[in-house]
Amino acid sequence: MPLTEIETRNGRFADRRDAGRQLAAELTSLAGERVVVVALPRGGVPVAHEIAEALDAPLEILAVRKLGAPHNPEYGIGAVAEDGTCVIDAEAVGGLGISNGELEAIVAAESAELTRRVAAYRGERPPPDLEGRTVVIVDDGVATGLTDLTGLRAARRMGPRRLILAVPVCSPDALRRLRVEADEVVCLLVPQRMYGVGQWYQDFSQVSDEEVIRDLQHRADAPA
Repeated sequence: MPLTEIETRNGRFADRRDAGRQLAAELTSLAGERVVVVALPRGGVPVAHEIAEALDAPLEILAVRKLGAPHNPEYGIGAVAEDGTCVIDAEAVGGLGISNGELEAIVAAESAELTRRVAAYRGERPPPDLEGRTVVIVDDGVATGLTDLTGLRAARRMGPRRLILAVPVCSPDALRRLRVEADEVVCLLVPQRMYGVGQWYQDFSQVSDEEVIRDLQHRADAPA
């Protein structure tokens, strides 16, 4: 499947909205298609908002949560999406000796948080209708790729005509994994050494629920 890699000149983004504007400049060819921009919240929403603005496209969310190890939640062992799509890193689970019961408890806890987020962000609106559409999945950056992989698989189940992943920065290993799941990957920066997504941003402060809701409401009247 085709892969597009565009190197940034300075290797750093001012903030998520700056990254979104830079990504939008590489996606202008989609303007004539029936595009739906789908953000992975929370961090992907401000990035996706700028893309949706540039393409005059609707902005939706697809809620996905990382599954963290029992005694080290920052260490990802998988991810789960709002529709139940789940990806598990079996090697990591086995290496850490995580039991089936522990894994089930982690999935249940993160699924409960997904339910809360979907209710807060989407309210009474139904999940996005992606069937037959060109869908751009957006995140603020990719380290391991488990969350984005889960998001792509969940979106694929909704029947899009074309599935594109757009991210400002991605590790080489994750990029190789994700490009076999997406029809196209647009990535601005692929650093050989990546210790975290935040290192490529001048401002990587946490995105609040309120900011997510505000961005979604701002694009609520976009043409479908």
